[in-house]
Amino acid sequence: MTSPHATPLAEALERLLANDWRAAHALVQDLDDPIACRIHGLVHRIEGDLANSRYWYDKAGVKLDEKRSVEDEINELRDYIKAARQP
Repeated sequence: MTSPHATPLAEALERLLANDWRAAHALVQDLDDPIACRIHGLVHRIEGDLANSRYWYDKAGVKLDEKRSVEDEINELRDYIKAARQP
């Protein structure tokens, strides 16, 4: 099933890869599906606001893993969004 927010989510991840977490935040801040919440948590993790990050990860149903690289998580989310677009 494709998320109705797949395009903004993919764009938010691209913005994170370009080190533009402010633009990524703007794309996900009003979305409430679990992947958007996870990306929102990732934005706050990159920003250094771990308390806020944990809130969004919890809302996504995922535990924040501070030992995991941001790049690995972005790649996992990109793969998930790509697979969700498949018919």
